[in-house]
Amino acid sequence: MNTTETVVTVELEDPEGTFTLREFCERGECHAEFVIKLVNHGIIAPVEEDRDARDWAFDLEALARLRKAQRLQRDLKMNLPGLAMSLELLDEVHDMRREVDRLHRLLDQFITD
Repeated sequence: MNTTETVVTVELEDPEGTFTLREFCERGECHAEFVIKLVNHGIIAPVEEDRDARDWAFDLEALARLRKAQRLQRDLKMNLPGLAMSLELLDEVHDMRREVDRLHRLLDQFITD
């Protein structure tokens, strides 16, 4: 089995910047109604949630999560509640892997000392 993996690197002028709802939809290639549904299901979150939807701003983390949600929905045909649960579980797996890596590094320090 031959698989290839492509890594895409993107340089950002302002990695700390935020996007308006319109800019977010343009970058995510989706409609505002879809973004609003994702926010309502807790799948993505604007920078400040207590604002009106017209005033929402999103960061790069939200954009990455939007794209992940789009891929899952497209590839697995998930509904929004299933999508929310899947992304939450993927986040937990990611956090656990980071913790295991941290513990391995800590263990390696004890073994080499």
